[in-house]
Amino acid sequence: MKKVRYAYALTGALLLGGTAASLTLQNPATAQVAQNEPGAISAAAPRGGAPMSFADMVAKLQPAVVNISTTQKVTVQQSANPFAGTPFGDLFGQFGGGGGGGAPVTREGTSLGSGFIISADGYVVTNNHVIAPASRGATVESITVTLQDRKEYTAKLVGRDPTSDIAVLKITSPTPLPFVRLGDSSRARVGDWVVAIGQPFGLGGTVTAGIVSAVHRSTGAGPFDTFIQTDAAINQGNSGGPMFNLNGEVIGINSQIYSQSGGNIGIGFAIPATEAKPIIDTLVKGQPVKRGYLGVSIQPVNADMAAALGLAKDSGEIVGRVEPGGPGAKAGLRAGDVVSAINGQPVTPDKTLSYLVANAAPGSTIRLDVIRDGKRQTLNATVGTRPSEDQMAALTGGSGDDDDSFGGDDDGQQTAPATSSLGITVQPLTPQIARSIGVDSTLQGVVVAATDPSSDAAQKLRRGDVISSVNSQPVRSAAEVARVVAAAKAAGRPQVLLNVTRGRTSGVFIPVKIK
Repeated sequence: MKKVRYAYALTGALLLGGTAASLTLQNPATAQVAQNEPGAISAAAPRGGAPMSFADMVAKLQPAVVNISTTQKVTVQQSANPFAGTPFGDLFGQFGGGGGGGAPVTREGTSLGSGFIISADGYVVTNNHVIAPASRGATVESITVTLQDRKEYTAKLVGRDPTSDIAVLKITSPTPLPFVRLGDSSRARVGDWVVAIGQPFGLGGTVTAGIVSAVHRSTGAGPFDTFIQTDAAINQGNSGGPMFNLNGEVIGINSQIYSQSGGNIGIGFAIPATEAKPIIDTLVKGQPVKRGYLGVSIQPVNADMAAALGLAKDSGEIVGRVEPGGPGAKAGLRAGDVVSAINGQPVTPDKTLSYLVANAAPGSTIRLDVIRDGKRQTLNATVGTRPSEDQMAALTGGSGDDDDSFGGDDDGQQTAPATSSLGITVQPLTPQIARSIGVDSTLQGVVVAATDPSSDAAQKLRRGDVISSVNSQPVRSAAEVARVVAAAKAAGRPQVLLNVTRGRTSGVFIPVKIK
């Protein structure tokens, strides 16, 4: 199974000196020709200043790239039975050695990564995961920064931002230190050469080179991730190291790899310097990083949702749950609204709603372009301050488990088929059923009692799911569900969009095909 893994430090050198390609289009006025028509593309000499070798550039940059290591104390619960988990475990327990756990034991641990110096007075940038506790029960005892000349410094943690995976350290030297500046990553183009320098597997000063494979790449690591993808070799230990362009500017902080084995397969990710710089500047000042917040849960409008709503694919993101009293609720946002733009900037898979709102200053006012029931309107919202990740987890809750404790008859309410067109059987949600399936007793809607195995709904819904609306129309009975589905079918829509609550997870939109 393919996994995204942290790289833990990286290094790079921008490869292949030689030729670049220049594009000369010879396009007759009367017809369109192939982009690679013979003679349309010709080899050209390297542009002015482009080196045939990166050795001189690397020699200048390497002194500012550092190794970062931590010592940690890890507390683990030791079993009182030394044979626990073996065939002799029960036998040992009969003689008084099996009951309960032993005393906690503290062990030493380490971590290893990369970083780079950004000022002569010793500020160092790295990834948060390089200097964070490696496991639950671990504490970081010390952080050591080692320069290329093998000089070691004990580092102070100035600030960290787990959301962006950036941390800033400070070391003190009697003499000015070599450093590098952050560049403008927004100018990076797919196909540009890049160089990485770091400490893969503890091999200090390793240089690799490659190209920019993609920009604005999301890995699913968080709502705000947008990475530069590269094929420059990045491995474990490269995390926190710099990615340079041909001008020697830091355009990325190497952070993750995509790998089946944990080793490099040519897919690495770096935090863009333009995204990282304001966070770094804030951390250097000793201030917390603040992000904008609307208080809504959202989902991208994929092809199925778009078909259900009669919208274009990737036309924005749909609002699932609106936090009562939150900035979104005060602005008038409702579940089922599709937000297509913020301050005129389209909401796209590259620039998501979470990303755009997070980059808005708390307290500022933003304009939201909203599609509601097929009609466009504008709302103004005052941006709040995003809670911490722990607070966010408490607000959103976890997903509930299946619960078959409700029946087909409750207070005289008979289970009835919502519509054969969807292949589901529903019944009105009552407070008693709500308690039995673990949802808020104030929630309104219908609860799924059964699904037709041959239907699309059977692949997406399960017994105990609560449907609050269909195509943004509130539903409280099987008849209301059937009515909305019939209207969608008459309008020629191939599916409908259900607002579903499952256990403690609410505001999830699921497109279901009409049979």
